[in-house]
Amino acid sequence: MSVSPAPQGVPVPGQAQTPPASPASPAVPAGSGPRTVAAHRDAVEDLLRRWFLAHPPAQESVALDSAAGRLLAEEVRAPGNLPPFTNSQMDGYAVRTADLAAGNRPPGAPAMVPLATAAPIPAGSAPPPLLPGTAAPVMTGAMLPEGADAVVPIEACIPDSFLPSAGPGGTVPAGGAAGTVEVPAQTPAGQFVRRAGSDIAAGAPALPAGTVLGPLQLGLLAGLGLDRLTVRARPRVLLLTTGDEVREPGRPLEPGQIHDANTTLLRSSLEEAGAEVLRSRILADSPQEFIARLRADVAADAPDLVLTSGGISKGAYEVVRQGLAAHEVAFLSVAMQPGGPQGIGTVDGVPFLGFPGNPVSSLVSFEMFLRPALTAVTGAPRPRTEVQARLTAPLGSPAGKHQIRRGRYTAGTVEPVGGPGSHLLHALAASNALIPVPVGTEHLEAGAEVTVLLLE
Repeated sequence: MSVSPAPQGVPVPGQAQTPPASPASPAVPAGSGPRTVAAHRDAVEDLLRRWFLAHPPAQESVALDSAAGRLLAEEVRAPGNLPPFTNSQMDGYAVRTADLAAGNRPPGAPAMVPLATAAPIPAGSAPPPLLPGTAAPVMTGAMLPEGADAVVPIEACIPDSFLPSAGPGGTVPAGGAAGTVEVPAQTPAGQFVRRAGSDIAAGAPALPAGTVLGPLQLGLLAGLGLDRLTVRARPRVLLLTTGDEVREPGRPLEPGQIHDANTTLLRSSLEEAGAEVLRSRILADSPQEFIARLRADVAADAPDLVLTSGGISKGAYEVVRQGLAAHEVAFLSVAMQPGGPQGIGTVDGVPFLGFPGNPVSSLVSFEMFLRPALTAVTGAPRPRTEVQARLTAPLGSPAGKHQIRRGRYTAGTVEPVGGPGSHLLHALAASNALIPVPVGTEHLEAGAEVTVLLLE
């Protein structure tokens, strides 16, 4: 797992920043043609970058066990050595290599040197200095005694197991000796010894500001003894779903109504991407009610982004489009299927994105536009993995569209799941990848190589 450094454009503590202008609505391309996927992705990234440069993320202190997926707000330096003391890499005998002269062995046999055995050194104890002419049984991870400069693995000694008088696990009564052990004469200094600070020395940089804290990074910080971390506050998102026909899961449906899948899809996607969803609610199809409640929520919650699903097409009951007619919001078409209709701009100065109402369209819009923008601007989440795969079945795509199909990736192949429809939740749930079919490619045969975006 790679460590993500602070992304370009996100303020780093201690660096001077020049505040940019407030976010403005991205210009709609001239002409009547749809915007390309790449152009809209750039517009979303630019919208968020302007906002976060003008409103740098706050810092907060969190417990180590609550920091997964967060971004470090400042550089962490090692408060001490790791490992904190010189220790043994394996079970064996701690020895002084100066004691190891060639022993009397038959011709051709390895030269061995007899040494008196000292008291054993279990992990977690502080041993006395190693006396000349002795070898101390030492366990993996145990502190090396003063004077010892090498460890001989038990299997290289005679006998090749701890002496019987050492007791179970090689334990010898404190202060007692277990007899004599023979060790190889040519043992080099430093063999199987882990020096204090050999992983990282006290005061050395451990992780830079902007690092995404995954299991590997958290393991390092735990090993350094840190139990609290200073991280950047999560992006705050106000999430709204529209539609008179939409009901919350668990509520009974009347004729013509459907259960709301978008809120769950987008909320879980946002949280997985490291955002904080301030509130999520379903709004009725009244432009006046929509804009009144939206502005009240923006004023109360101070979000970094307003995200809506539904109500942005050209129909007669498009509540988001109608309610935001007087705001700096552009409603446009992107040459993508599903997810063509998009809204982008600002509401009372706060970045706004409007996604289509069909569930697959909303999820695809998030993966193609918002998630990459969050990665580029804030540093989290980590980018989706892209791999090459061969299609198990042919695919068709409409002319002039960048189609995003769902698929199941397995060991270098990808199977298209479901059709191109933007309502196919069952097919979406069975998928673990997206299959982009770029503009200009209208047919792909089975066996064709494609780039897929892994969702797991």
